[in-house]
Amino acid sequence: MTEIRKFHLENLDCANCAAKIEEGVQKMPGVRFAKVNFATSSIHLDADNLKDVENKIREMEPEVRFRSTETPKTGLDAGAKRELTLIIISLVLFILGLVFDQWLDKWPYFSGQWVVFMVAYLVSGYRVLWRAVQNLRNRNWFDETFLMSISTVGAIAIGELPEAVGVMLFYQIGEFVQQRAVNRSRNMIQSLLDVRPDSATLIRENEEEVEVLPQEVSIGDTILVRPGEKVPLDGTVLSGQSQIDASILTGESMPITVSEGSEVYAGTVNQNGVLKILVNRTIETSSVSKMLELVQSAANRKARTELFITKFAKIYSPLMVLLALMVAFGPPLIVPGETFAKWIYRALVLLVVSCPCALVISIPLGYFGGIGGASRRGILVKGANFLDVLAEVRTVVFDKTGTLTKGEFKVSEIMPENGISKESLLKLAVYAESHSNHPVANSIRQAYTNLTGDMPNGAKEVITEYDQVAGYGIRARVNGDTVVVGNDAFLHLEDIQHPTCDVPGTVIHVSLNQNYQGYLVVRDEPKPEAKAAVEQLHRIGVENVLMLSGDQEGVVKSVSESVGLDGYQAGLLPDEKVNHLEDLLKEHKTGRVAYVGDGINDAPALARADVGIAMGAFGTDAAKETADVVLMTDSISRVPEAIIIGRRTRRIVWQNIGIALGIKALFILLGVLGAASMWEAVFADVGVTVLAVLNSTRGLR
Repeated sequence: MTEIRKFHLENLDCANCAAKIEEGVQKMPGVRFAKVNFATSSIHLDADNLKDVENKIREMEPEVRFRSTETPKTGLDAGAKRELTLIIISLVLFILGLVFDQWLDKWPYFSGQWVVFMVAYLVSGYRVLWRAVQNLRNRNWFDETFLMSISTVGAIAIGELPEAVGVMLFYQIGEFVQQRAVNRSRNMIQSLLDVRPDSATLIRENEEEVEVLPQEVSIGDTILVRPGEKVPLDGTVLSGQSQIDASILTGESMPITVSEGSEVYAGTVNQNGVLKILVNRTIETSSVSKMLELVQSAANRKARTELFITKFAKIYSPLMVLLALMVAFGPPLIVPGETFAKWIYRALVLLVVSCPCALVISIPLGYFGGIGGASRRGILVKGANFLDVLAEVRTVVFDKTGTLTKGEFKVSEIMPENGISKESLLKLAVYAESHSNHPVANSIRQAYTNLTGDMPNGAKEVITEYDQVAGYGIRARVNGDTVVVGNDAFLHLEDIQHPTCDVPGTVIHVSLNQNYQGYLVVRDEPKPEAKAAVEQLHRIGVENVLMLSGDQEGVVKSVSESVGLDGYQAGLLPDEKVNHLEDLLKEHKTGRVAYVGDGINDAPALARADVGIAMGAFGTDAAKETADVVLMTDSISRVPEAIIIGRRTRRIVWQNIGIALGIKALFILLGVLGAASMWEAVFADVGVTVLAVLNSTRGLR
């Protein structure tokens, strides 16, 4: 049985190393699945022998430790403190070597320089050198440790001791700063995800209150949540009234009022009242756990840009080594008067510049920043690849009920005929619909209650026959009379004469013993933000905003016109929605198509679209499981926001690529021409990496 488990990779401070670990583990026998997530220092595994995997990781990256759980880090750990101490020692020796340079020159055979600078070099660079040796032993060529080692050893060989020490020292300083920046990103992501409550107050049968772990609470238990506490599990309010801060799930800062019968979710904060809650989900299946799982696993679905850069780095490093060899030996062998020392130095500068870290590290962090930033706004993106697709969306297709509209049906008109009263017309409809739980049936019952203050007595008992005709309505025997309730087509099918056929909206006609009694108009109003969301989609460059609905033409047309859509199709079954979507995908080849829905009937369309977006608060589980993006609030204003986040993330990623390749290309050229020394090369390598990492964190904000 396949089981993917998550493990922590301690000391994983190199994105290139992460890609190498993933590739190496994937090739192992007995490993069915392996994905390394550099952004969270984790590996997701489905493997027969975890010990073999641990040994393989240690073989490839000796400093990386394989852990079953992650221990959150605060401040500097022991390893970082030791690293900082060595950097300080090396820096002091380096400065002393430069200050007392002339005095050290007077030592026999320049031994003073060799002692001071070589000690500084080994103190700062022994880890890099040792890792390079181990990688060579394991046939892991052309990583940054190899490039840095060969360039600094080469500098020592041609007598450039201060520069060799300076390059290794400032490389280590840059790596230290870079790691702090990466950890800062990880901590921001971790704090974003650290919303699971760690305790729950369980109410026993004898009303005793006991504090337990959320994992110990079962479905059907009752828990107590006091003001200021996090709601530990999903459930229904049994008693109490309060304001709930649900911003962690929905991204909305406005508190939600809850009372008896309201649904509340784990991770939200109870602000001012005492609530008793009936638990209806375990902690493992709660909304917040699903959100955390989605966010943490999303980076495993890599975007095309990320996959391309990983492959590019494998070609890039060997090419740079080959170019450095050509620079080192080409001109001295071809051009008279050129010296090997001069061109070898330039080749070493090229090697220092060419480390691919800035590319490999900043791109996954850029995407993960986008995923984290989206989740803070209540938008759960299930993979970095879907951020890329969102950035390319040019057509958005909406479902109607529960997506563009509230999904709350109300009887807006009661139109009796032939002298019957409104109350009598409603009573006939209530009797006929008494066995139905459809929202329209509920709206009719609510309308009768609103009109009379009560429900008719014995509604179900007076019905002796009941026949629901799919797509038409209901035929029932009520107190010996035949009552027909349904649409206009049902009246024609039953050959019932009626004066009015074309009535806008969802119309429920009522007949008693083949005599027409009148009709009810049931409306589902558009969401208040629907029109503004459609306008914003147009403003950000979405060319077509459409609707596919199973409802009748008049209703769909009315909603389409009221919110400003570009087009619609009505009366569609789920398979017909997919067929129309297929046509749209063929028509709009220059941009991607997004489908937004909330029902189980939307699942096929959500799966077929380039990117499926599901309503998360009240949407069905089938829709949320099938979709690529889940909106934790049912506000469709999040749809244009998701597209904007996708585009912004892509901009950040391409900025990182431009920064890294542009600056490196410039310094490679300057190095070959002799206009850049190793000092500038260090900035072009480590400095650019730090800049790209810091740029990536913008996605979180």
